Amino acid sequence: MFRRIGNAVVRHPVWTIVAWLIAAVAIVATAPSLPSNSDESSFLPKSYESIKAAQLQERAFPSAFTPSAIALYQRTDGGKLTAADQKDVARITSDLGKKHIDQVQKVVPGQPSKDGRYDLTLVQMDSKNAGQPKQVDAARDLRAEVRKLTKGTHLDVKLGGSAAQALDQEDSSKRGQALIGIGTFVIILVTLLIIFRAPILAVLPLLLIGLVSAIANGLIAYATKLFDLQANSSISSILIVVLFGVGTDYFLFLIFRYRERLRAGDEPKQAMINAVARVGEAIASAAGAVIIAFLALVLSTLGFLKQMGPALAIAVAATLVAGLTLIPAVVSLIGPKVFWPSKSWQKEPENARFAALGRGVRRRPALTAVASGLILLALSLGTLGYKATFDLASGSMPKTKESMVVQDEMQKAYSAGAAAPTDVYLSTTDGKPLDRSAFDAYARKLGAVDGVADARMTQVNKQGTTADFTVTLKYEASTDKAIDAVGRVRDVAHSAAPGGTEALVGGMSSIYKDIDAAVNHDYRTVFPVAALLIMIILGLLLRSVVAPWYLMASVGLGFGATLGATVWIFQDGQGHSGLMFMLPVIMYLFVVAIGTDYNILMIARLREEAREGRDPREAAGMALRHAGPTVAAAGFILAATFATMMLAGNSLLMEMGFAVSFGIAVAAFIMAMFFTPSLTALIGHAAWWPGHGDRVATPAAGPTAGTDGLGPVHGDEDRDATHDPAGRRG
Repeated sequence: MFRRIGNAVVRHPVWTIVAWLIAAVAIVATAPSLPSNSDESSFLPKSYESIKAAQLQERAFPSAFTPSAIALYQRTDGGKLTAADQKDVARITSDLGKKHIDQVQKVVPGQPSKDGRYDLTLVQMDSKNAGQPKQVDAARDLRAEVRKLTKGTHLDVKLGGSAAQALDQEDSSKRGQALIGIGTFVIILVTLLIIFRAPILAVLPLLLIGLVSAIANGLIAYATKLFDLQANSSISSILIVVLFGVGTDYFLFLIFRYRERLRAGDEPKQAMINAVARVGEAIASAAGAVIIAFLALVLSTLGFLKQMGPALAIAVAATLVAGLTLIPAVVSLIGPKVFWPSKSWQKEPENARFAALGRGVRRRPALTAVASGLILLALSLGTLGYKATFDLASGSMPKTKESMVVQDEMQKAYSAGAAAPTDVYLSTTDGKPLDRSAFDAYARKLGAVDGVADARMTQVNKQGTTADFTVTLKYEASTDKAIDAVGRVRDVAHSAAPGGTEALVGGMSSIYKDIDAAVNHDYRTVFPVAALLIMIILGLLLRSVVAPWYLMASVGLGFGATLGATVWIFQDGQGHSGLMFMLPVIMYLFVVAIGTDYNILMIARLREEAREGRDPREAAGMALRHAGPTVAAAGFILAATFATMMLAGNSLLMEMGFAVSFGIAVAAFIMAMFFTPSLTALIGHAAWWPGHGDRVATPAAGPTAGTDGLGPVHGDEDRDATHDPAGRRG
């Protein structure tokens, strides 16, 4: 199949390129826009209690005041607010309401802080559009207007709240995407220049993957609209890295094999056909593992991850198709001039360092396996200290952003939980009015819960069937203490509800509590499903039942080492209260899927060496000698491109960038190079049971280079007679 694909695109390169250009124009021109949603509650299914409570609030209290934006005032000299300042705040609040800004439903004064240094204006927006672009624009207008109204006073004003956080998150995301894009381009350009010393080869993947990126983003927008998925601005930053990082990997695998076939004496076009035929299976298997791992995210209960999974799968699928069609067509059209001005492609490198590493693995596979395994195990110990944090807004932007400054100052000036109180909605089950005489006792029980600062009944609906008890926690809504406290509030709210009533607990802490439960569900569902599907791909590729088990075990150790290192650096080293809640899921999928790529490529080369008649230890050493340079180059580029996410300046992408880049480095430089080949050498022929993947291949007419696409094929010092000077197998 792959030979037929290679033959078609190489024989008709111009038509292949034209088809891609037409597809790009058509998809980009017609694709819908991809809105961003930063409303955490929209990530949860309707079956969770916090979402049921929000729906009840909309029915029972449609005009209930829930601020979407908060203007925080303080004197420019930091002193207590004077009577004149209080009048200015009242005037600004009144004038702001008269502006009739789109989405703004009500503007009311807030309460001054107990120390007299702060005051508030509370702005309610249409709850149906929470987190949507309309409210981002409204927050931008509010911020500009409130600053105009404050001019000429002694007041300093900052705008916070969920709408302002969405605005700051969008601005931060744009800056982060620019930095990530520039960093990714520079890393790929410089690394490819060093590897090939050919400017065309350095620029070509950037141009081609840029085209693929435009198509992939259009397809993702179509899928998001078609399946009504949630969108989030952080996905765009991840997509840049996935497309250019993975795309460059596939480009490298193809170019290394193309160069090998040219060295073997193939005519240029035939060299590319043979390259696609040989490397196609490995690229398709590697991409298949990544796509399946990402698609496993559709099993997630979180809307954010449900959207991310298909989006990343579409990106990798588009990159795979480009790797088998667009890249071969363009390179075959240019021919060997693609390596200009370097002439090093014409001769075989010695690869002395990797040859030495290969000899080490061959002579001491047990020591290599134990040493590399202990390193992974030691790093994995850090997972014991893992904690999760659930504040997606503050994790998605720097602490210096205005809305984050407001959040921090409000926590100091007011009760930590005052900015996002918890609501307990008590409703009758038979539709009859509530017995109001039980309200005080119920409120006292809620107020007595550990972690609650205050609890009181604030309103009853017109029918008298639902009462709203506002519970103020002692802790900021997204902290572990607040999430634990809201769990205790739920227990008391349910157990102490009078007969004939039921209670639902809502608010941000309740949402975070449900997100925590949803993530734990994903750990139990997404992880094993992704692992099982990847093992099936490995089994089909290798025709083995044994190899997939220890390959996945090695990748599992790599995941543990990555999470452990991330915990030590960000929680213990930088003092973060925890890692972003979705990080382990994302890390698992990236490290497991992409880490498996390198294992696939290394063990496929090892199988090829075994088929040449080498014993398991010798085959492992030769696989490292010849596959090592390409795995190292691909691993370095991919790890470095993911590391550019750390330039975004927010904790979510910084943690994600470090974790994934570290995990890929572990996968390439420890697992694929040492742990996997040494284990395979120790297990020997049993690694391929029940198939016979390592049996000596029957010689066939013509060139029969290996199938892994990992560079030159030739023997070691004791086997020079097995290949001719042109590089063909004997």
